[in-house]
Amino acid sequence: MKSLFRKKDVASILENNKKASLNRTLGAFDVTLMSIGAVIGTGVMVLTGLVAARDAGPAVVLSFIASAIVCIMVALCYAEFASSVPTSGSAYSYIYVSMGELVAHLVGWSLIIAYTVSTATVAGGWSSYFNTLLHEFGIILPKSLITIPSQGGIVNLPAIIIVLFVTFLLYRGTKESKKVNNFMVIVKLAVIILFVGVGAFHMDTTNLTPFMPYGWSGVFAGAASVFFAFTGFDAVSTSAEEVKNPQKNLPIGIITSLLVCTAIYVVVCLVLTSVANYTQLNVADAMAFALQSVGQGWAASLLSVGAVIGITAVMLAYSFGGSRILYSMSRDGLLPKKFSVLGEKSHAPSAATVVIGLAAALMAGVVDLKQLADLANITLIAAFLLVAISVIIFRRTHPEVERGFRAPFVPALPILTACFCLFLMFNLSKETWLYFGIWIALGLIIYFAYSRKHSTLNQDESKNISA
Repeated sequence: MKSLFRKKDVASILENNKKASLNRTLGAFDVTLMSIGAVIGTGVMVLTGLVAARDAGPAVVLSFIASAIVCIMVALCYAEFASSVPTSGSAYSYIYVSMGELVAHLVGWSLIIAYTVSTATVAGGWSSYFNTLLHEFGIILPKSLITIPSQGGIVNLPAIIIVLFVTFLLYRGTKESKKVNNFMVIVKLAVIILFVGVGAFHMDTTNLTPFMPYGWSGVFAGAASVFFAFTGFDAVSTSAEEVKNPQKNLPIGIITSLLVCTAIYVVVCLVLTSVANYTQLNVADAMAFALQSVGQGWAASLLSVGAVIGITAVMLAYSFGGSRILYSMSRDGLLPKKFSVLGEKSHAPSAATVVIGLAAALMAGVVDLKQLADLANITLIAAFLLVAISVIIFRRTHPEVERGFRAPFVPALPILTACFCLFLMFNLSKETWLYFGIWIALGLIIYFAYSRKHSTLNQDESKNISA
């Protein structure tokens, strides 16, 4: 029983981190832009309209604020771990040193599907903006090739193609994909400024009435759904072994990006639900739709161009995060070793990148966007809940570890964070819980059938016993 909760040694992690084989190419500015790139995208350009129409109405702005509060609390916990255990793997690695192997395996297993599903979700939103852009040039793709089977089509082909393109970029290595990401984030921010600037002249406050058509239950259901929109910082924390001075640069990037993104979400939500009535926003390209509805087709076209470029940055960050989790688990022996093999030229985990990319492409082509987003939400919220609890445990078990950043108000902050996470999880549907339960059950089967025996810690224990 004890072997199920064996923990990685922090000292060995820090020592291995100094000799990490991954290239350190990311500075504080790169980390901040990568985090903004992961956070600003699908949430503001896609989920805002869908959640407003289905869950919260104009009060979707409150949904974003509620999620932001929880995510900022989680980010403070992440920042402490990132500054004290700067290793690839994010929540998986943090929990491995605090709660032990079995819990870490399930968290890593959950994060793999969360990032893969998130990439697919973003690709679905990207496809909607891409098709809107094509329409502006008179190009109309066959409906069967841009629609998933449950909606009467065969496959969402543009979504598959963009995921494969992002996979190719990551396969080439972090240094190359970093340059592309920074450009895409700047374009994305310019597009949002355009939307707010043009939309501000067409705001109609009558569209904000009723403000809470679905009541507080709708606001909290919306908060659970848009939680996905803030979770990009977790993907960035997986890059610790590729960051220059991670103890300093990771906390700066994580916290700064979340504060900037929260302000952006609030402004965009207010403008969007004022320009167009929430009942009309049940579309994946809500921002472009809103501008078209008030006769600003030129701005909608420019926005679609920027969205096509900018949303790609989100896929880049999520695919990056998923491949690094898979890489970390493979390196620890919990999954086959081939996933931790690095490319000769790219020095990036090539097999892990390809597997995550192919799985995301398949999902993007055939699965409903909203269902994907909710599955990503529940897995990420569960991981965040455990990270919050882990901060308390790690403070007590490893008080000697140097921390470049310390989360405030411990243990009160982590406990409150965990409670908020639970609250959001219980606002998700029974169907989402069912999918989550199936994935966790599969993870348990894999752990007891393969991971427990092949774990690096188990191999070390066996050597010590035989010696």
